[in-house]
Amino acid sequence: MPVMTGLSGNEMYCMQLKGLQAGDMVIGNSIFSIGFIGGIGSGLRTLAGGEVTQITSVIHDGRQQSYARMVAEAQKHGGVGITGVTSELIQHSGNIEFLSIGSCVHQDGKSEQLGFSSSADGQELYCQMDAGFRPIKFVFGNVAYSIGVGGGIMGALKSMARGEVVQFSQVINETRHRALERITAECRAAGGNSVVGIRTSIIPFQGMQEMVMLGTASYHPALPEEYRQNPISSDLTNEEMWNLIHMGYMPIQLVLGVSVYSLGIVGGITAAFKGLARGEISELTSLIYEARENAIAKIAQDANACGADDVVGIKTYVYQLGNGIIEFLAIGTAVKRMPGLATVSQDLPSQSIIDDKDTFINLAEKALGTINRPGQPGSKKPEKKVTGWTIIEILLKLLGGG
Repeated sequence: MPVMTGLSGNEMYCMQLKGLQAGDMVIGNSIFSIGFIGGIGSGLRTLAGGEVTQITSVIHDGRQQSYARMVAEAQKHGGVGITGVTSELIQHSGNIEFLSIGSCVHQDGKSEQLGFSSSADGQELYCQMDAGFRPIKFVFGNVAYSIGVGGGIMGALKSMARGEVVQFSQVINETRHRALERITAECRAAGGNSVVGIRTSIIPFQGMQEMVMLGTASYHPALPEEYRQNPISSDLTNEEMWNLIHMGYMPIQLVLGVSVYSLGIVGGITAAFKGLARGEISELTSLIYEARENAIAKIAQDANACGADDVVGIKTYVYQLGNGIIEFLAIGTAVKRMPGLATVSQDLPSQSIIDDKDTFINLAEKALGTINRPGQPGSKKPEKKVTGWTIIEILLKLLGGG
């Protein structure tokens, strides 16, 4: 029987360099009724903001069930591991499907006992293994949260002046950190000392949001024993991580900071916008600058707390929370120089860094912007930065001008 794999030619080449061969694609799914989930959420719509633990639990269980079924299918196909594991949510006319997909890999001379699962595809896994990380298990951490629908904090904020809403910043910041705490807890339970290749997505879900982090629990022999209890975490791409290890730096913690600001939409700015011909809006310029700087300052605090030398790969994002409220999220990886770090190879092969191209394009979906959305689970590209005209579009929507 021919092997039916999800690995690309580049991935197969990289896996062969590590003594692994492509195996069959494996799938696991679990379908929940939207009515069932909506019933849980309907009584939570007046929340002021923060985690909705019942919904977090439902989504977590759905993701876990689909993953367990994928692993069970992989055990039937044989192989030493599963690579490229994804965990997705798909809506089907009244139902939600939790879907896990991966591809088995085999190793000559090894028993066909499943030894690991990884969120890394074949190219990424090559970089992880060559940097000294032994993959153990696909892990995730999620949190479902309300942004204060229908009153509460959001209603009170309508009359606020411009500036940071400190209480709301604290709520959202704590919520964001819970996803990170949960993925590192799964790593610790699996016997790892590191979670690498973390990808973060924020997904609308039944009037709420889910923040989910996907990564690979791994073990690196150069890490001190203390990291078994407090695993390192990194959202660097695996290629970036390989380069840092080659330079003698170890990622030690994914760091993130949140600042939530009110634009003070009470009529004054709206009138100013409507009467504005063109030119800079200096008040908003300074407000948005301050919000970003505040989020980055919180990253610096996290980095100092974990003893980092630097924070690399910082990205900033902007999210519209409604009613004139905007969240600024900064995220990066704290790194530290450590002795004894080295990569197996002196150079990465070109096949490990080539982006695979889609050869099937649905033009209708592409026109709607729904194909290969950046930042979604399974996407190799980071979530799009919101800058330039995109910020102006957000502001215009907030002000009712477009």
